[in-house]
Amino acid sequence: MIEVRNLTKRYGSHLAVSDLSFDITPGKIYGFLGPNGAGKSTTMNIMTGCLAATSGDVKVGGYDIFEQPREAKSLIGYLPEMPPLYMDQTAEEYLYFVARAKGLKKKEIEAELDRVIEETHIENVSGKLIKHLSKGYRQRVGIAQALIGNPEVIILDEPTVGLDPAQIIEIRDLIKTLGEKHTVILSSHILSEVQAICDEVLIIHQGKLVAFDKMENLGKTLSSGNTVEICCEASAKEVKKILRGVDSIESVNVTEENGETCNATVHVGEADPKEVCREISFAFANAGKILLQLNPVKANLEDVFMEITKMDDVSGDSAEAGLLSDVGVPAEKEPTEKSGQDINEISVDDGVDDGTNGKEAE
Repeated sequence: MIEVRNLTKRYGSHLAVSDLSFDITPGKIYGFLGPNGAGKSTTMNIMTGCLAATSGDVKVGGYDIFEQPREAKSLIGYLPEMPPLYMDQTAEEYLYFVARAKGLKKKEIEAELDRVIEETHIENVSGKLIKHLSKGYRQRVGIAQALIGNPEVIILDEPTVGLDPAQIIEIRDLIKTLGEKHTVILSSHILSEVQAICDEVLIIHQGKLVAFDKMENLGKTLSSGNTVEICCEASAKEVKKILRGVDSIESVNVTEENGETCNATVHVGEADPKEVCREISFAFANAGKILLQLNPVKANLEDVFMEITKMDDVSGDSAEAGLLSDVGVPAEKEPTEKSGQDINEISVDDGVDDGTNGKEAE
């Protein structure tokens, strides 16, 4: 659906994005993560054609975002971190403007507005001025404008920032629903949110892609690996003797011993914790000892994110460390400035741009 190849962006001497390459396939929700200043928003702005690239290529549905912006952009709905809302318009007036800007014909607009208003659940506020809406409803209006035209890809940059807990839950549920019909790329600083919503995760650090995989596979890259917590009626010495016979266990750390019971953390590396639990239960049964607790603990996204972004050198070690999926990195190209189109260049007379590349955005 989206092909990014050797994408680079420089601001003078500052390298914001460095030789990014990855593929986004249809029908999934992707989490796009990175520390502040890592290059996430810059990458999203380039992918949507809102910002020029110093070099590299982006194709959406086979269309080059720089050479064929009209065709490529028709496949994308974009919600920037700061939603581009006009506060003195009602939500419906604003969505009508966006529909015209996206090239919808007048006879199509009414049905399309009804669809996106219903899908984002803003029926009861569509006639109110945007400046009078809560932050949560403004975000919904921003998502509604991204959905106009029914694009195949929805890109959301920090869609829950500044929302209260109830609003966050509502927007998360909305994003899950969108994922049933669209390919969704979601940027968020709330790691639990990404873990709960997304099918795959991309992590960018210092302008480079350092991880791209399913969550369960990312956990295997941690130096600590996955773990199993146990509580049993045995001494520490007996626990270590029993577990010595389980081949997939890398180490055993006794955390507490109080005479009758013993608590321990078992490190299993890349092995499946659930399968290791089966082996542990059999080992204790054969030894005639009672297991009171056996709990597989998989690494969470916060663990993965913190360890990966602690790396000082991401100049090539990441792939060797097994952090990157096969994203098909071709030979490096000579830098040539690519053009994006500024949003202010959109014509609302005929609803579409004229098919040119637009001006350079630096």
